[in-house]
Amino acid sequence: MKSFLKYTLATITGIIIASVLFFVVILASFSAIISAGNKPVSISDNSILVIKAGVPIPERGDENPFNGIDFVNLTITSAPGLNEILHNIEKAACDNKIKGILIENGLQSSGWATNEEIRNSLQKFRESGKFVISYSDYILTQECYYLATAADKIYINPGSMVEFKGLSSEVMFFKKALEKIGVEVQVFRHGKFKGAVEPFILDKLSDENKAQIIDYTGSVWNQIIEDISKSRNISVGQLNKIADNLDGNLASGALESKLVDGLMYRDELIDTLKILSGISSGKELNLVPLVKYNKVPDTKMNFSVKKKIAVIYASGDIVTGKGSESSIGGNYYADVIRKARLDSTIKAIVLRVNSPGGAAIAADIIWRELELASKVKPVVVSMGNYAASGGYYISAPGTKIYADPMTISGSIGVFGLIPNANKLLEQKLGLTSETLNTNKNSDFPSFTRAMNSYEKELMQMSIEKIYGDFVNKVASGRKMSSQSVDSIGQGRVWSGTSAMKIGLVDEMGGIEDAIKGAAKLAGIESFSIRELPVIEDPYTRIISQLSGDIKMNILKNELGESVKFYNMIQEVKDMSGIQARIPYFIDIH
Repeated sequence: MKSFLKYTLATITGIIIASVLFFVVILASFSAIISAGNKPVSISDNSILVIKAGVPIPERGDENPFNGIDFVNLTITSAPGLNEILHNIEKAACDNKIKGILIENGLQSSGWATNEEIRNSLQKFRESGKFVISYSDYILTQECYYLATAADKIYINPGSMVEFKGLSSEVMFFKKALEKIGVEVQVFRHGKFKGAVEPFILDKLSDENKAQIIDYTGSVWNQIIEDISKSRNISVGQLNKIADNLDGNLASGALESKLVDGLMYRDELIDTLKILSGISSGKELNLVPLVKYNKVPDTKMNFSVKKKIAVIYASGDIVTGKGSESSIGGNYYADVIRKARLDSTIKAIVLRVNSPGGAAIAADIIWRELELASKVKPVVVSMGNYAASGGYYISAPGTKIYADPMTISGSIGVFGLIPNANKLLEQKLGLTSETLNTNKNSDFPSFTRAMNSYEKELMQMSIEKIYGDFVNKVASGRKMSSQSVDSIGQGRVWSGTSAMKIGLVDEMGGIEDAIKGAAKLAGIESFSIRELPVIEDPYTRIISQLSGDIKMNILKNELGESVKFYNMIQEVKDMSGIQARIPYFIDIH
């Protein structure tokens, strides 16, 4: 027995020592990667910058060398941010070593507004006289095709296809599913267009919600085909006919209808790129990925220590507390904005908003700090794919608001969800409970019983109060009457183009336009950019990835495309209480 215990203890001790040594070695390796990752790099002459399209593009890049490492699959899929992509395209236009850009198309969505910002940047790049080529091995998705039309030539594999069919909006309804499991969702709202609650109380779209979806998806589609028409020299009428007939479904049809310029295999593409970049047929192409080009010094970068413009990235759902990398924490962002307001070296603030909204009180906390900041320095808002409901709430104090024509904005409305799971607990699970109160409404709100008439009245009063505050704050920020804001509010969603027509937006433009506008308002020409919030250090990021990120990666591996339904359920769980958010379950594709 003694021998067994001795060997067991020795084994455990050995495992602990080996684990510690392994951790030390890994930490040392990571430190070496960090040191190497910050070093500038150089590229060869006659290089081609490669932009990966058809992948999720975050608003902001991450200099962390471990960004993109999947510790579950031990793979690296680094995703440059929109800010990095736009900067690198501008940098490449002046870089004599870069001869052109190759767009490699993928299959995932990055958002219509994001694609348009990159598309506009590529069109400016072409003014330098350098080429832009787009290529797809598989399906050239509709979003990627829109981006590809900024290229000189669009090529696809002979066995590929072009998805060009118009926009489709899909809304999933949960009413019948909730009834089957015995859950009643008690809904309170202000705004006849507040479609975010409809999936819980209806099994089809209301007339009002159907009208707004048709309106804003139609506005986005019109912008898409107008831009494509100019680039491809195909009339809008002909483009709609091509979409109706799915003429791009076969590669031959896409070529015949002039959606693309040629059908070629990868080896033929390589030969074409060699000719365009001035490389002899016997040599290798100098393809430079964005991740590498990030580290190429920009000789035209203007640094000024004394004068800065703070660019604050607010991306994701608006939540209470600190939030996370993928959400906007009300208290955390308020603190970031407060520090930027008090920093005398920061001459203007650009708030980049890409949010469908969220917790109303968290949005109000952020609004307060932006309102204070706008009184002492310019606060310019740049809207991404979404800046609606709570996302518009925090935008309202902006000195000037920029949006993309395809931005989903507006949705000035409020709703509350209080689930009643009594039937689920008692009839389905056999669980009962008994509540003892010291006062009449001590258990308000309760998830195990229906609300009484007084509680419903009180809840609706809260909704009306928050909606009134919302309207008044938008009216103050936009210099409009409360009646005018209410008439375009009611929870209605608008495209960026429509939002500008009704006064919710000042100008069409992307993040770079907003930064230039902020500099002009601040009266400065020479400045540096300070991106906020500050990104976590690499070691903290590793710990994060080894917890929450790993959980999500495992779910993705197990559920595949169905992981989006899991995410929906998680979002429903977090929606209890008063919310200012768009009907974000709408999927536009």
